[in-house]
Amino acid sequence: MKSILRLCLILLFFSSCASKKEVLYLQDLEDFNNTSINFSSPKIQPNDILKISVGALIEETALPYNKSSSVGATIDLMKLNGYLVTEENTINFPELGLISTKNKTVFELEQHIKSVLEEGGHLKNPTVNVRLLNAKVTVLGEVSAPGVYDFTETSVTFLQALGYAGDLTINGKREDIKIIREVDGNRIISTVDLTSGEFLNSEFYQIKPNDVIVVNPNNPKVKSAGFVGNTATVISVVSILLTTVVLITR
Repeated sequence: MKSILRLCLILLFFSSCASKKEVLYLQDLEDFNNTSINFSSPKIQPNDILKISVGALIEETALPYNKSSSVGATIDLMKLNGYLVTEENTINFPELGLISTKNKTVFELEQHIKSVLEEGGHLKNPTVNVRLLNAKVTVLGEVSAPGVYDFTETSVTFLQALGYAGDLTINGKREDIKIIREVDGNRIISTVDLTSGEFLNSEFYQIKPNDVIVVNPNNPKVKSAGFVGNTATVISVVSILLTTVVLITR
């Protein structure tokens, strides 16, 4: 009976352990040393909120093309006063009317508005600055702090996004992380393997606004679900088994 109990405990221990190969990140990282990074700007999508500022040599001439804004306004106030991109990929711009944002990056929209202002005789040598105000990434599953995270940088990497969420827990499945991305009304679902550096050269190395990252539990976590979820549970189970053995062998 005691031999059977020992065997059960040994099997329980090994079934709840993850191997080194399953835990370590970027195990072939040296193969990607000194490789180039391909930056790509995301296209503007419906429901994006844009802050657009127009300037000119004579500031007063640019006033009709700017929404009023308070000095020191918070990001939330700027969102309320920003340009919401419609489902038809348009914004309603002062004096210029509807402007299409379809298939344009923030930089391309800047150049487009500048051209319209110049070619239409509105302003001479204007400056246009466009910023995305509601960029966010959602990180769910086996991470320390799942949630929705806003960012203002123009380029955020996959690893940075996981860093926002406090990194994966020891129970996160590193070789099978799901990423969900919406582009031009199409949903793209892919898998990232953090144990390999291959994803560093993929289109998912850089996070796009509204990406969703899902970290599934690894096999030991799945196996233990509903049976032994933590150390206290393990101790309780072992204690019951030992008590049962003592009572039977008396």
